[in-house]
Amino acid sequence: MNTIITLVKLLGGLAMFLYGMEIMGDGLKQGSGEALKKFLGKLTHNVLLGLLTGTIVTAIIQSSTATIVLTVGLIGAGILNLRQAVSIVLGANIGTTVTAQIIRLMDIDSSGGSILSFFKPDFLAPFALVVGIILVMFIKKNATKNTGMICLGFGILFTGLISMTNAVEPLAESDAFVNILSYFTDMPVLGIFTGLILTVIIQSSSAMVGILQALSSTGVMTFDLIYPIIMGINLGTCVTTAMVCSIGSSKDAKRTGVVHIVFNCIGTVLFMIGMSLLHKAGAFCGLWGSIVDSGGIADFQTLFNLVTAIVLLPFTNALVNLSCKLVKDDPVKEETYPELAALDPKIMISPALALSEVTKSLASMANIARNNVEMSLQQFQYYDEDRTNTINAYEERLDVFTDKADNYLIELSKNIENESDNRQLNMLMQCTPNVERIGDYATNFVEMALKLKESELSFSDGAKKELGILGDAVLEILRLTVESLETENETVVRRIEPLEEVIDDMVLLLKNRHTTRLCQGICNINSGIIFMDILTHLERAADQCSSIAMLILGMNNEEIMQNHHQYLHELHSTADQSYLAEEKNRREQYLVPLENIQYN
Repeated sequence: MNTIITLVKLLGGLAMFLYGMEIMGDGLKQGSGEALKKFLGKLTHNVLLGLLTGTIVTAIIQSSTATIVLTVGLIGAGILNLRQAVSIVLGANIGTTVTAQIIRLMDIDSSGGSILSFFKPDFLAPFALVVGIILVMFIKKNATKNTGMICLGFGILFTGLISMTNAVEPLAESDAFVNILSYFTDMPVLGIFTGLILTVIIQSSSAMVGILQALSSTGVMTFDLIYPIIMGINLGTCVTTAMVCSIGSSKDAKRTGVVHIVFNCIGTVLFMIGMSLLHKAGAFCGLWGSIVDSGGIADFQTLFNLVTAIVLLPFTNALVNLSCKLVKDDPVKEETYPELAALDPKIMISPALALSEVTKSLASMANIARNNVEMSLQQFQYYDEDRTNTINAYEERLDVFTDKADNYLIELSKNIENESDNRQLNMLMQCTPNVERIGDYATNFVEMALKLKESELSFSDGAKKELGILGDAVLEILRLTVESLETENETVVRRIEPLEEVIDDMVLLLKNRHTTRLCQGICNINSGIIFMDILTHLERAADQCSSIAMLILGMNNEEIMQNHHQYLHELHSTADQSYLAEEKNRREQYLVPLENIQYN
């Protein structure tokens, strides 16, 4: 009966430990999402920087498996290459030791009323829970919510650890427990195998090390017992990563999983050989049978991963080459829709990074839409069937991306917890259909050009000149829109609205002129109707650009986000000098030449 009670308490403590680690990790991820995005975005081919990246990211996420999953997603999106990924994997194993180093607070000696008693888990755990619940439930500000989640996770983690420690304390008096440990002491391979299997079951190397640290409170855990188990734990975490890397991933992603396995296997073999030689040589005699506390366990785990990473870092290229030999390339196939690689569910582990990648892909799609508009306007000069086929192929890419992006963003929304990411998500969800509509206008132009050709109609030279100038203005506003999505540079974004206002005036001028020509019987009615439709669609394309600009500006401006129309009304009615200067330049660039067109 006592055994069952002990087991339930141990498992209950483990459950709290795992849940606390997850909450703390989520809080850290959300709180550092923007920094993580910038940090990964600046990653170079320097393996030392990759090692540091893997270490820091894993320390933030609190899971080497999660870091490697994220790395696999970044490979698929084309952000990282295999060599960079390998260096991150080396660092991930170091970063995962941070949790164990935090847990060593259990060893603090606070006897005699020392101030150190404030750092003991039995004080820190309830204190962190109190602070966390105040920040989450009572203050309710987005800026403090992540901090509150981190505190709650920290408190739950240590509460679970204390529960596990209390549950295993009676084991110190159990002869059966001591006898079981003796088998592991005499058979290091059994310790490795046990650590591996339990880690695969629990799916967390940090949790397994935490269990070891809790068991160390019994005072019967020796160094020659724990070091093989720790190496087995590091092997166990490879199994999960290997499975994740092998499911629906690119070849380089699979190679990343292979590198992780090879890395930990080599580290385990080297350490086992080294430890055996040291033991047989009688070196560090007092170490092998010494009692180990949670600090000693944390230190050995850190030493094992740090030394292995340092030893193997110079052989990064060799690891890359080995993984390439083990995972062969498939025959080269042209990637039909490369932009879809950014919509990888694995990257959702870091919402800020996932949003950044979707934004880059959307900018790429906006550029395709712009090129389609440019090609479609050329169809009015001379119709080309091959050009039509190219436009239609790109339009299909736009449609596929829109559908996939919508579903991806809806799924991603479940992972978003801070206001900044939520605003960017809203911007993307509204901008994506706007970009798709711009592409639709291009296909409409193609249909109009084909109708002109089949009807053997054409525009006058004057009308062609008018369309040329207006088309240039629309292509320019589309270019600014693409640049705005790529950079989110507010200066660039604010150049869109003045040009849109000028385009509206250009369209109004051309519609008035064309109406006059129709009334005078100068123009053919059928071609005139098509001409008016072209003007309407070009104006709408510019309107879509204006909407995108407002959505980008609204990410950092609450007033703009809440009421675009009010902002535009105030912008047009007030003497904003930068707006007026840009509008004046655009009028001189496009409207004045349009007004000066001479007709025969």
